[in-house]
Amino acid sequence: MDFFRLLKDKRVVLLDGAMGTQLDKTGWMGRGTVNLDAPQAVLEVHKAYAAAGCDVLIANTLTMNRIYIETHNVGVSVADVNRVGVELAREAAGDRLCVLGDMSSTGQLLEPYGSYRETQFYDAFREQAEVLARAGADGVILETMFDLRETLCALRACKESSPLPVIVSVGFQTERNGGRTMMGDTAEQCARQLTDAGADVIGTNCGALDPVQMSRVVAALHAATGRPIAAQPNAGRPQWIDDRTVFDMEPAAFAEGVAECVRAGAQIVGGCCGTTPEHILAIHERIGDL
Repeated sequence: MDFFRLLKDKRVVLLDGAMGTQLDKTGWMGRGTVNLDAPQAVLEVHKAYAAAGCDVLIANTLTMNRIYIETHNVGVSVADVNRVGVELAREAAGDRLCVLGDMSSTGQLLEPYGSYRETQFYDAFREQAEVLARAGADGVILETMFDLRETLCALRACKESSPLPVIVSVGFQTERNGGRTMMGDTAEQCARQLTDAGADVIGTNCGALDPVQMSRVVAALHAATGRPIAAQPNAGRPQWIDDRTVFDMEPAAFAEGVAECVRAGAQIVGGCCGTTPEHILAIHERIGDL
């Protein structure tokens, strides 16, 4: 399906919700081999989101770039894990829904804060982007990015590897002072530089914000660019309870917070950590009122 056509045809485009925290319920969260070792578990999550009314499914390929795979000893082929991830999402999507290949951080830092050069990041991102395109993704989403330098490197790799549309979504630690990433980048800086670099959609996801706080970052992004804006909040702010991270916002309250993001300028919405098919269904039902 043509993602650009979807943007033209719908006032609000609905993405799916969290994959990792859903797989956690089956014991597979954090296992990069799940696409290959337990494909049915991934497929069932995709099917549940499709049934909840989303327009777009995001492949389970988030950190499956070569640098992350090798530094975290995941032990999978970049080509195989990304190809199967797209195929599983496509199986659930059929001809009705868009499928986005998912990309994120390498988990490492660029010089001078770390030991990696931009050329190494670029090569890893380009390799993954090329696999996702060959596998049949309708577009790419770069999400849960916290370093603008790394984000721009990944965006360039995507744009130079295929003509697919690219959504770029950055995580913010605070909505105050113009919104700030973990590396200190403001929402305005991110929006302007990502626009200049050719991002087709600019957005925010994850981070340390609840949906209403995220709506303030959405407003700042919207004011700084003419590109469509995406918002994928967590199911509330993360809490550390009994040695685990918990997200406890109920679907109805979550959907109302996402509605605030739409009012602030978001056209593409969905859910990040802790969200479930019930959260996406609640947004789907709320969208009609918007």
